[in-house]
Amino acid sequence: MILILTLGVLAFLLWDAWERDYGPRAGAGSAPSQQASPSAGGAGFAETESDIPSAPPALPSAEGDIPSPADEISAISSSTAETAAPKIKVITDVLAVEIDTRGGTIDHLELTGYPVAVDRPDEAYRLLADRDPDRYFTVRSGMARAQGADPNQRLPTSNTVFEADRSLYELAPEAQVLEVPLRWRSPDGVEYLRTYRFERNAYTIEMHTRVSNTGNAPWKAALYAQMQRTPPSGGGGLFGTYTYTGGVLSGPQDPYEKVDFSDMGRDNLERDVAGGWAAMIEHYFTVALVPGAQDTNRYYSRQLAGGKFALGVVGPSRSIDPGQSETFSLTLYAGPKIQDRMESLAENLNLTVDYGFLSIIAEPLFWLLRWIHTYIGNWGFSIIALTCLIKLAFFHLSATSYRSMARMRKLQPRITALRDRYSGDRQRMNQEMMNLYRQEKINPLGGCFPILVQIPVFIALYWVLLESVELRQAPFIGWLVDLSEYDPYFVLPILMGLTMLIQQRLNPSPPDPIQAKIMMALPFVFTFFFLFFPSGLVLYWFVNNVLSIIQQWVITKKIVGTT
Repeated sequence: MILILTLGVLAFLLWDAWERDYGPRAGAGSAPSQQASPSAGGAGFAETESDIPSAPPALPSAEGDIPSPADEISAISSSTAETAAPKIKVITDVLAVEIDTRGGTIDHLELTGYPVAVDRPDEAYRLLADRDPDRYFTVRSGMARAQGADPNQRLPTSNTVFEADRSLYELAPEAQVLEVPLRWRSPDGVEYLRTYRFERNAYTIEMHTRVSNTGNAPWKAALYAQMQRTPPSGGGGLFGTYTYTGGVLSGPQDPYEKVDFSDMGRDNLERDVAGGWAAMIEHYFTVALVPGAQDTNRYYSRQLAGGKFALGVVGPSRSIDPGQSETFSLTLYAGPKIQDRMESLAENLNLTVDYGFLSIIAEPLFWLLRWIHTYIGNWGFSIIALTCLIKLAFFHLSATSYRSMARMRKLQPRITALRDRYSGDRQRMNQEMMNLYRQEKINPLGGCFPILVQIPVFIALYWVLLESVELRQAPFIGWLVDLSEYDPYFVLPILMGLTMLIQQRLNPSPPDPIQAKIMMALPFVFTFFFLFFPSGLVLYWFVNNVLSIIQQWVITKKIVGTT
């Protein structure tokens, strides 16, 4: 019976690893020759026509038609695009940000509370970086020309150079809010004031663009924003643990739709959604664009030059008469996948913490684990406590299974005798064995179901421990300084393998020699597989095995009389 559990879990782990190695690979749509690299001038990629969302057809909305952007950016000279523009540094209690005055966009963002690694505590994790040789990831925005607007209308794009009051903004110790204003005046006489609003202890960045039409002609356009990045290099290894990296869209019809890089390379997605959001997610962190919830927004994806991919949103267009003003707003989330914070920002944004098809089980498990941690204060001991609670919940089911196995073990000598007596008549042997089971009131499969019921819980907990940013770089004891990484000395996997060997001694010996050999090999196979699994997951498995051994030993001793 234990064979069913172990093979079931092993099959899941193998399937998961195969999916990540040979399933749809991120970035499959990009040409191999298109590698992300910083520009020679150090200003990152220059915007091209393909960076701007294509012209969608008119779509009625509460505030006018969905815009179609400029068909070209001829008004912006190539010499201007190549000229470096000043950078603005913004420092809050949780973020270190660089805003490029060219385009007024955030092209560099570090999470100061999240080091790159345990052994590099002073190096903050870079979530956005436009000059990183290993990966390009930035957020760009501008104004898209609406249908019917003057084709000669000059609009700010991510190549427009804004003016700033100073080059450094720092959140004061007593302040709760920090605002960074940027200004640009078009040749048409239209004034643009873009203000970034940062808050203390927050990973949300509000972007407000106030358009004041001081010219003589009506103004009509819409705000667009897009995330641009290159796919991650390399794929998942057989013994590693990797999670989805790519795009996600959310709307009323589909709250969580993955749009991986191969999809972006194959199709130019365009979708009109009421409210919604778009995100680029990776393990533990996410960047999301959240437009107005009451607006009809157009979400789109593009494959760009240089091996880049874009996922963005265009809001509804607005008309501004001379002498009038309007404000366009959008919220950017750039930070860890903390579910409470994301859920309070936008509906279903917390789903970027992807627990897979068993999220209905995983979410309560995470809630319980987090609740335990509020009292214990150590994630390792919290996992142990959660394991004990799960074991308690399945105590009676496990007891049923162990009693069945103990009775089978007690009958082992009689079963062996029947096999020897009727070794030449398999049909008669099976008939006599069934008579023996009926006589002793034993169901030979009685131990299977209670164990099978627990497999979904294990898989759900696997995703909880793998996906939760709270466990990233969480220490336990001694050498286990990061529960999200593998045990550097492989102590836990070896101990787990030993507990599996002990469990085998408590189980009845398989009658089939081949099955017996498989059972003997499983502890070594699982130990090998778990060498590079997150130590938090191995800790759960080890503690669960220890508790199972104690329960099974007590039950077996009562029924068999000796172990």
